[in-house]
Amino acid sequence: MRRVVVTGMGGCTALGGTWAEIEAAMRAGKTGTRFIHEWDELTDMSCRVAAPVDYIDHEKFYPRQKIRSMGRVAVLGVHAAEEALKDAGLFGDPMLGNGRVGVACGSSWGSTAPSLDFAVFLTTGRANKLNATSYIRMMSHTSAVNISVSLGLTGRVITTSSACTSGSQGIGYAFENIRENRADVMVAGGAEELCPTMSAVFDRLYASSSNANENPQKGCRPFDKDRDGLVIGEGAAMLILEEREHALARGAKIYAEIVGFATNADGAHISAPAQATQERVMREALDVARLGPRDVSFISGHGTATVAGDAVESHATDAVFGGRIPFHTLKGHYGHSLGACGGIEAWLGIEMMRTGWLAPIANFVERDPKCADLDYVHGDGRSIDAQFFVSNNFAFGGINTSLIIARV
Repeated sequence: MRRVVVTGMGGCTALGGTWAEIEAAMRAGKTGTRFIHEWDELTDMSCRVAAPVDYIDHEKFYPRQKIRSMGRVAVLGVHAAEEALKDAGLFGDPMLGNGRVGVACGSSWGSTAPSLDFAVFLTTGRANKLNATSYIRMMSHTSAVNISVSLGLTGRVITTSSACTSGSQGIGYAFENIRENRADVMVAGGAEELCPTMSAVFDRLYASSSNANENPQKGCRPFDKDRDGLVIGEGAAMLILEEREHALARGAKIYAEIVGFATNADGAHISAPAQATQERVMREALDVARLGPRDVSFISGHGTATVAGDAVESHATDAVFGGRIPFHTLKGHYGHSLGACGGIEAWLGIEMMRTGWLAPIANFVERDPKCADLDYVHGDGRSIDAQFFVSNNFAFGGINTSLIIARV
């Protein structure tokens, strides 16, 4: 069976676009959440806090001609892909067009602005705001196809528009694609742009944080007894996955190895999590990796800070791994970036594994007694000598994913 390694990484979050920036912010106890005054006119929405990537102006980031087919989500995705390819030493390499290099990534949906233009057309009959690229910017697979076109990738395009599992499915399907000899290199991950409709969705489900409005930095409190919901974020992260012998032959540096992946569905409820299938997806990923629970050094949880979601996830994790393995989530630091979170968490998990420091759960003070008694990493974080870590994500529609990544 072909082995799959990580040879490049790149991304952007509300805490920064490099591991050095993000690690420094996490160690200082900072989070990327702030009050969004741009939403002041949206009066019928309780959560006014989010975690934007303020340092990227997508309309000025690339030359005008290049962004004709890109909304913000595509700009974030293409930027992350470019940085990852540069890190891998493959940016501009002729091999990108040889048919053996592809992309697997997704987002919850495309960009908001062209969606509004279509809404104007439907409500007024006037299409003067629409142009030849409106749909390309709006469609849910806009990041994947813009990465392919912008970088000249002619291999498979696997689009993973599955909300909170878009990024982890992107990595998982890319892993399977290379392992089964359908590609030698894949750009894999997820992207998401900040949109108030996403916060409004969770408002209507009573799953967004309203208490965060008074103290945005402390708003998202995964697994804590005082949590009251999630905070939306944005960002992107892409990994360069490569067949191991291919990477060694070109002298590439290797960050980590993907050794396990599984995905399944609850098949029961559109939004309520199910413990049994979450347990099953973790066990299936362990089987693929040929590992046991005790081989795992730490777990990167989904941890959105919703009341029901955190409780179910914690008990599913406890049922598979027990309470002895260090467990954390990163969403308290930079919000729930939906389609991007799986990519970001894999990227930062690899960085933490290599650094030997595990970031704490932001704003965690005391475990909710309804959550399982796991080894929640909090305070100043934890020094760790990690060989394998698990990254789990769970999405609307009952979609579950589990990735297992090894140190090299």
